[in-house]
Amino acid sequence: MSIFPKLRMRRLRATESLRRMVRETRLSVDDLIYPLFVVPGTNVRQEISSLPGCYHLSVDRLVEECKEVRDLGIPGVLLFGIPENKDAVGSGAYAEEGIVQRACAALANEVNTGAPDAHVEIVTDVCLCEYTDHGHCGPVCQGVVQNDEALELLTRVAVSHVRAGATMVAPSDMMDGRVAAIRAGLDDAGFENTPIMAYSAKYASGYYGPFREAADSAPQFGDRRSYQMDPANALEALEEVRLDVEEGADIVMVKPALAYMDIIWRVRERFGRPVAAYNVSGEYAMVKAAAAREWIDEKRIVLETLTGFRRAGADIILTYSAKDAAKWLA
Repeated sequence: MSIFPKLRMRRLRATESLRRMVRETRLSVDDLIYPLFVVPGTNVRQEISSLPGCYHLSVDRLVEECKEVRDLGIPGVLLFGIPENKDAVGSGAYAEEGIVQRACAALANEVNTGAPDAHVEIVTDVCLCEYTDHGHCGPVCQGVVQNDEALELLTRVAVSHVRAGATMVAPSDMMDGRVAAIRAGLDDAGFENTPIMAYSAKYASGYYGPFREAADSAPQFGDRRSYQMDPANALEALEEVRLDVEEGADIVMVKPALAYMDIIWRVRERFGRPVAAYNVSGEYAMVKAAAAREWIDEKRIVLETLTGFRRAGADIILTYSAKDAAKWLA
């Protein structure tokens, strides 16, 4: 027997104030990290064609951007660097005067100058693909990416970033054992309090296309399927996350986010670590393209999508829409 009409679910949907009172999932500017691309030169602010509204920024313009990010209340940025020169071992990634190292120092000295509570977290992508002439995430021998040789280089990258001013490192390479290697390297260098946000379940995805242009990081041969995950696998993702947690990851990430909200949910249910979701370049670009043609309402779609990530269990969302979302949520 139906309990209608005594129970009417629509009663609590009638007004915005009621909907707000019973809302289960909250999206806040506090949940956001804004990815940024830093390049050599001065006074560079060049829009990335496949990521409308996102820019290649020289260090001086990056400082300006991060001051705006701070003033919008966004708690963190994620830095990707595009070096002047590339080589087989990605030496620019761990150079003392590398592009990300210079950016970290500038942000530490020019943005994070006030009270600590108002600082922006300076998170750095730790990988080699932007810095190698072959575009892979580790040294290559006879066409094979060398896992164990990469670990020493990735550790050098992470330590150099933190020494320059980074407040968190985010290894994205998907080499086995890299979280343990980086944790040991940071601890040995006296940075035992620096957290690691690991790209733990990073899939070999077609959604990365615009990023490859932005970071100039497309592989020169083959692809990354031998180290990034098969999109068909879920149990493997849980094993990857388990290993990263055991190796010392403080935050675990699922990337991409939109087609992998089931993975976000499984990770949230299984592990006691904060979960990050990366709303990647292809997801962002599709929304921008449809909005430009007036096929969708960009604000509504972005906020609905970000709320979906939160509902799935993400504590942190890395998104190129962070500035827009912060303004819409204000």
